Amino acid sequence: MLTQLTIKNYALIKHLEFTPSANLNVITGETGAGKSIMLGAMGLLLGNRADSKTLWDETEKCVTEGVFDISDYSLKELFESENLDYEPQTVIRREISPAGKSRAFINDTPVTLDVMRKVGSHLMDIHSQHETLELGSKSFQLNLIDSYAGNQELKESYTLAWKKFCEAEQTFNSLKEESIQLKKESDFVSFQLDELVKADLHVGELEKLESDLKISEHAEEIKTQFNLIIDQLDKSEFSVNSALLSIRNQLQSIANYSTEYSQLLQRIESTRIELADILEEIENAEEKIEFDPQRAEEIKDRVGLIYQLQQKHRLQQVDQLIALREELQIKADKTNNLDDLLRQAKENLAKAEKELTQSATALSKSRQKTVAPLTKQLTQLLKELGIPNAQLDIEHTSIAPNAKGADSVEILFSANKGMAPRPLVQVASGGEFSRVMFSIKYVMAEKAALPTLILDEIDSGVSGEIAIRLGDRMKEMAQRHQIISISHLPQIAAKADAHFFVYKDNSSDRTITSMKKLKEADRITEIAQMIGGANPSALALENAREMLNP
Repeated sequence: MLTQLTIKNYALIKHLEFTPSANLNVITGETGAGKSIMLGAMGLLLGNRADSKTLWDETEKCVTEGVFDISDYSLKELFESENLDYEPQTVIRREISPAGKSRAFINDTPVTLDVMRKVGSHLMDIHSQHETLELGSKSFQLNLIDSYAGNQELKESYTLAWKKFCEAEQTFNSLKEESIQLKKESDFVSFQLDELVKADLHVGELEKLESDLKISEHAEEIKTQFNLIIDQLDKSEFSVNSALLSIRNQLQSIANYSTEYSQLLQRIESTRIELADILEEIENAEEKIEFDPQRAEEIKDRVGLIYQLQQKHRLQQVDQLIALREELQIKADKTNNLDDLLRQAKENLAKAEKELTQSATALSKSRQKTVAPLTKQLTQLLKELGIPNAQLDIEHTSIAPNAKGADSVEILFSANKGMAPRPLVQVASGGEFSRVMFSIKYVMAEKAALPTLILDEIDSGVSGEIAIRLGDRMKEMAQRHQIISISHLPQIAAKADAHFFVYKDNSSDRTITSMKKLKEADRITEIAQMIGGANPSALALENAREMLNP
């Protein structure tokens, strides 16, 4: 609900603060005092258009800010979906610069007007004779049925079934399309896969083959160089090994004279050991070198095959060819199992469709069961609210299942005797439309928490006993639901939990629209003036007291 409204620099409003009651608020005042201006400012919080022409002082920005208690509205998921910080006390602000630039904020986070409209629609519901589009929406009318019937669990169950059905249908259709393509490619895939399987490629294989080929092609040269090294290290008369052995013996004879000499001996001995190890590895490598023309040709053929496959598939690495082989194997396996996969997907789709039909039937039965009592209650309310010949029907049509179910509903209405009901948007006048909407809001308020309902002269064309009934209904509804009603009727004003008076202040150079909350004595005077004019009689004052204290 709205807990605080601040309007600055808007039209005739220089600065206005409004702290409404949680229940029924009635705003009264003379025609032209600025009640509709307040509605315009509040509309800014719903994302309505604005321009710099609406500024009271064209050198300063306009600011409209509303503080809302949204703890009962279950909006956390909506806030998260829009990347907004959720706060039980949410602040929505709209700023209009002198240049006409508009900025919107929710809990101090800048947002687009689309986001402001989406969030604002859950917080305030402004209805005047010209703002009735929502009621004509079939989606709104279907939600009305569900709210009245208490279909939340059935809707959740249906939504889950619909989601499963859509997923199963998408899986089946995707697999069907894929199977057509796979069957077209089947022969080509099999040929490529056979070729790669026969190649029996291994990671790192090409690098080793290229190295083996170089060794094989230069075997004689490598063997000669190894033998020369072995000779120099160990076989010749003046080999490195012999020289190191002599040096070791010489150092050994003097090692006891100094720690430094002993360390040098150790280093020479380590060098001899390392050199012996190197010599052993060189001898082993030399023994492995053989010139085998047949093996060289085999390696060349293998390398050539790999190069050919890389070029054919436009790949640079053997591991890429192996990945391609695995991918082709998956395709081949899938192609071989297509019939089983399609049969399973079709069975899953049929099962999901059956569950969807069952869920849709249960939801549809509940909706259809609701139509008669809801129609009866709305018709009775409309007659009580001054439309004695009201005829209201809710037309139900079964349709193919969609995200909201398998039902389409439309409210049909006639206010005149002898005229068949027609779609509401085609036949209802502004005042009738407002009272239909009020009746609907009254019914829905019994079922769920609703946004702040702002009613602009919903009592137009109503008087006497009908006005009292309308006021009673507002009072009842406001026990569960915040209402702000702009009214010209004393019967409505007398029912208010908080009564606000809008007036023009002409005390300065420019006219300013102001508003004040009326105390008991002021309320008596205002209601008496609504009954008897600017100078109410003693009887009018007495009537006002009776209205306030029946």
